[in-house]
Amino acid sequence: MLKIQGVSKSYGGQSLFEKISLQMNPGERLGLVGRNGHGKSTLFRLILGEEEADEGSIGLPKNYRIGHLAQHLHFEKPTILEEACLGLPPGEEEMTYKAEMILFGLGFTQEDLTRAPSKFSGGYQIRLNLTKVLVSEPNLLLLDEPTNYLDIVSIRWITDFLRQWPGELILISHDRDFMDGVVTHSAAIHRKKLKRIAGGTEKLYAQILQDEEIHEKTRLNQEKKIRQENAFIDRFRAQASKASSVQSRIKRLEKMPSLEKLAHLDHLDFSFRYRPFHADRMMEWRGVSFHYDPQIPLIADLSFKVAAGDRIAVIGKNGRGKSTLLKLMAGEIRPLAGEIYSHPEARLGYFGQTNIDRLDPKKRVEEEISASNSELGLTAVRNICGTMMFSGDTAQKKISVLSGGERSRVLLGKILAEPCNLLLLDEPTN
Repeated sequence: MLKIQGVSKSYGGQSLFEKISLQMNPGERLGLVGRNGHGKSTLFRLILGEEEADEGSIGLPKNYRIGHLAQHLHFEKPTILEEACLGLPPGEEEMTYKAEMILFGLGFTQEDLTRAPSKFSGGYQIRLNLTKVLVSEPNLLLLDEPTNYLDIVSIRWITDFLRQWPGELILISHDRDFMDGVVTHSAAIHRKKLKRIAGGTEKLYAQILQDEEIHEKTRLNQEKKIRQENAFIDRFRAQASKASSVQSRIKRLEKMPSLEKLAHLDHLDFSFRYRPFHADRMMEWRGVSFHYDPQIPLIADLSFKVAAGDRIAVIGKNGRGKSTLLKLMAGEIRPLAGEIYSHPEARLGYFGQTNIDRLDPKKRVEEEISASNSELGLTAVRNICGTMMFSGDTAQKKISVLSGGERSRVLLGKILAEPCNLLLLDEPTN
């Protein structure tokens, strides 16, 4: 089983975790939680051997196989079924029924199996990646936000599937109900340490809260005791009759362990920069049609208006064109028929699906945000970085080492860099 001993990892001046240890049991399903940027995805990369720890070791049994859900979308085969079968273990390449079972469970139809992966929405492409991982039957599954872009039916299916998973599992998910319905144990990366308990996240967070309350009460009592001891020492230091008592108290203070005040944890708190808009109509669609596959129309002869002050929710099943509609509004793709009118004063702030490479992995956080508005000075860029919880040296982190949550914050920071009056948000909480 996976064994982590005394592992530490930092980037620049930021320490993510220090001397953490973990040993998984056979069949253990572990939910891993923690704030964005505190090291969950980094720990996955260390386990996969994509990065090296600063100290400590990570051990795996011989011939122990790991399956990992990749967010990067890259497909090699011409059809959904052929691509899914790439995940089958060696010697089982002809057992396509295993891939079909998982594909159907995740919402694909019989007709979908012969279609090209590129014809599907980002949500379905993530499902295809998930299929390839599940069908590979590894000893250890590493799943980072597997329910992103899944509908309710598919979430129910994968919940049942993972409950019956015979191997080990480490799961990262912002959906705590889903996580608690699957895991046998929970662990948190918190204040650079790893705390693990049997049971779900509610019990884990309650334990962390209790531990911190006890720490703070103990610290305050200790400070009171130190003040009392120092007052006695200062009062009687010069009296020979009290010399023994004074020395005893000095030695007691020297042996007393130091309890530091718990550091404040930053919270994300920001407002979008609004560009004034003085008209009634911001955007209008007139008879717009669009499709990727002529046999499967997504948008047909659609007309509507976006007025100043409107807040519009776009809902629908995966693959029905929600993200496509926002891409059309943002001008990333063009309609095949009809026209889209935007007012000259309209300024868009577009948060697209983060599974698509919208950030340059070679750039640093500061460079990406600066690229959104060349008129911003260094101080203004650093202020936005700080607002997005990239303060100090963390603004120099490369995009390639960021977690999914951190990349989302960079995308939000790029929107903050340029005042806008029409926000297009595609799954901003994923």
